[in-house]
Amino acid sequence: MSLIPSIFGGRRSNIFDPFSLDLWDPFEGFPLSSNLANVPSSAHETYAFANARIDWKEMPEAHIFKADLPGLKKEEVKVEVEEGKVLQNSGERSKEQEEKNDQWHRVERSNSKFLRRFRLPKNAKIDQVKASMENGVLTVTVPKEEVNKPEVKAIDISSYFFLSSQIASVSSSVIDS
Repeated sequence: MSLIPSIFGGRRSNIFDPFSLDLWDPFEGFPLSSNLANVPSSAHETYAFANARIDWKEMPEAHIFKADLPGLKKEEVKVEVEEGKVLQNSGERSKEQEEKNDQWHRVERSNSKFLRRFRLPKNAKIDQVKASMENGVLTVTVPKEEVNKPEVKAIDISSYFFLSSQIASVSSSVIDS
């Protein structure tokens, strides 16, 4: 991993290198002589939004999906179930940032989207899916159908003496006939 920031604000995207997806910039806030190296902070936000990570946890009673979507409002996020078997989480954000100082004036616009799909298992109760959003964390709960346990019939256990007397009475009736 290079310690020199990219002058175009690009990040490497290698899924096998855990540091390539890191959004922390150790050079952020340092005065740099080149205006090209002055990457707006909105670029980092856009990158984080476009690469939204979603965790899927299976509990005994439900499947829980959690997504970190910092800065998003619930109106900007959609949770849908397609064809009764695919959970789709998506969102879109448009942002305009304006900065002014003594030397220049700049307006930046960005538009970010994300879309993630998950095939739900057969035991998911599609009609009872619930979603909530708090502090930039989207939580989707998909309840599971209860597993029907096979019916178990208890069998009484008799003593050997009881069985031997029945066998004796059956054998004597066979001999008498």
